[in-house]
Amino acid sequence: MDEVSLNSEPVGDDDADGFEIEGDCAMTEYVGQAGIIQGENPLPPAVGMEFESYEDVYYFYNCYAKDQGFGVRVSNTWYRKSKERYRGKLSCSSAGFKKKSEANRPRPETRTGCPAMIKFRLMDSKRWRIIEVEVEHNHLISPKSGKFYKSHKHLGVGTKRALQLESAEEAQKIRLFRTVVIDAEDNESLDVDEGVFGNNVDFCNQLKLKVGDAQAVLNYFTHMQLINPNFFYVVDLNEKGCLRNLFWTDARARVAYGYFGDVVAIDTTCLTNKYEVPLVSFVGMNHHGQSVLLGCGLLVGETIESYTWLFRAWLTCMLGRPPQAIITDQCSTLQTAVADVFPRASHCLCLSHIMQKIPEKLEGLYEYEAIIAALNRAVYHSLRSEEFEAAWEDMMQHHGLRDQKWLQVLYEDRKRWVPVYLKDTFLAGMFPIHPSDVVSSFFEGYLDKQTPLKEFLDKYDQALQTKHHLEELADMNSRNSTYMLKSGSYFELQLSKLYTNDVLEMFKREMEGMYSCFSTRQLNADGPIFTYIVKDQVEVERNRREARDYEVFYNATEMEVLCICGLFNFKGYLCRHALSVLNQNGMEEIPPQYILSRWRKDIPRNYVLDHSSNGIDANNPVHRFDHLYKCVVQVVEEGRKSQDRYKFALQALDQILNKLHLVDKPSM
Repeated sequence: MDEVSLNSEPVGDDDADGFEIEGDCAMTEYVGQAGIIQGENPLPPAVGMEFESYEDVYYFYNCYAKDQGFGVRVSNTWYRKSKERYRGKLSCSSAGFKKKSEANRPRPETRTGCPAMIKFRLMDSKRWRIIEVEVEHNHLISPKSGKFYKSHKHLGVGTKRALQLESAEEAQKIRLFRTVVIDAEDNESLDVDEGVFGNNVDFCNQLKLKVGDAQAVLNYFTHMQLINPNFFYVVDLNEKGCLRNLFWTDARARVAYGYFGDVVAIDTTCLTNKYEVPLVSFVGMNHHGQSVLLGCGLLVGETIESYTWLFRAWLTCMLGRPPQAIITDQCSTLQTAVADVFPRASHCLCLSHIMQKIPEKLEGLYEYEAIIAALNRAVYHSLRSEEFEAAWEDMMQHHGLRDQKWLQVLYEDRKRWVPVYLKDTFLAGMFPIHPSDVVSSFFEGYLDKQTPLKEFLDKYDQALQTKHHLEELADMNSRNSTYMLKSGSYFELQLSKLYTNDVLEMFKREMEGMYSCFSTRQLNADGPIFTYIVKDQVEVERNRREARDYEVFYNATEMEVLCICGLFNFKGYLCRHALSVLNQNGMEEIPPQYILSRWRKDIPRNYVLDHSSNGIDANNPVHRFDHLYKCVVQVVEEGRKSQDRYKFALQALDQILNKLHLVDKPSM
């Protein structure tokens, strides 16, 4: 290991606003260094920009900072043992916070913990490349603020030198980026190939694309950005500019995440099963119980670095708001990346995917059918963790499975996939808890192993439009059609006025089951909380049912009810056992804390709609902006075709602006 990282979070004068660097480097080292961009409006920093020296990167970022109205400080510089710099980080002068020793000084606070920064690294002996960018500040900036930052005092005239990008095409791609591009962690030994997107050579460090794939992707993204101002995509390039990983999502998905981002499934089936398209999908569940797409990525492989880059890109797109729970396939690489990027989220492993692997992993074992039956009983019918542990131990001992490595790994991960351990995690109906529950891919029917990337891009739009249409139909049916009450209970009548029809159909099974339950009240010494034993007939095997006792805790003072089956967290509505206790206590309505807004039909959800097939909601500012943007883009496209059209478009736009200024003015 010949690399040393010297953390140089600024110390000393809090208002230096310039930079402080470790070692013997002096501030005068940067005076008069060669400039990269000259003029009043330097380019913003973007991943992929290259420079001939460390000093050139600083000079470029300082020029940009002066134009925007903020100062620059050196946050970090990494050295090798040879004292050669190989990586750096420049931040806004408002980065970080005062140290306790500084806080007692009567100096004005200038630190806000600002995240704006660039990271850059040495690619070879002569080139420095920006590898990560954050352009957003958490404080006001203005070039007219009048504040003179010390970092700006040392801006020399410099000499003009062009950006050393791979090509004009790459520069155009960088200018098209709508937001920060996130780079993976350092990887010192990388296979490379010439060109931005590479070719069909089988290198492990670049995406495997066929002829025409890169152009198809670029055309699709460029088109989407023109018609949709909030379309988002980022790319991850290796050291030679070849495409390594890719992420994108549209405006509708970004808005939908605000409503349905509590639980997200990350589908890596295409990557794991070696599809032609190495797709990773982020999927949620909407208010009708339908899957909703929240983003997509193409990855070079199943590596921690690729997954981490993708998750960070998606999280950035969603404004840094992580989901409460994440569901993935069973994979140690995925688990490591999820823990790194989403440390506070509950990470669950998809139960149905695990159970689908049983034939592959266990078929051929002696008494295979008996093993399956024992495994199903342990997983699906255990009400307490002790029951599962005992059933698992009995299965392992009775069938001699202690040396079965797959089952050993499953047991180690049991708290992520066995329902009895997940009762305290809200999963919004996205986690299967019955053998009949099946989890299907969002793109099922549109994508198989042999589907090429160019064909998938066409089918991608078809899949989205179909899903959007189904959601709109369900919205219309829930708003306009009368739901037929099945049980005649107050609970069903209450929810029929609030919930969508699809969720009511799922809740109906619990309402019907409530009448087959009966409960016995037990005294409880724990204050106002009473414990009930609710008996229910459950199917444990095909054509065989047995009576089970379910503990239900009821607090009449707080109107709280909790059943040991955990259905409310699994599905998002109360189970028959809890309903039975409420009914027995004379409750005519479900307590408000058990009425979830994510299932309601009366909440307006401000999706950015596909206006080619939907009307515009003029009361919705998001719809107004999106529609006007599309109209203006059409004017621009027509106006650029000739000089006469250009002049006419300018005149027409001036007239429109003049009239708009008069719209809200009161008439004389």
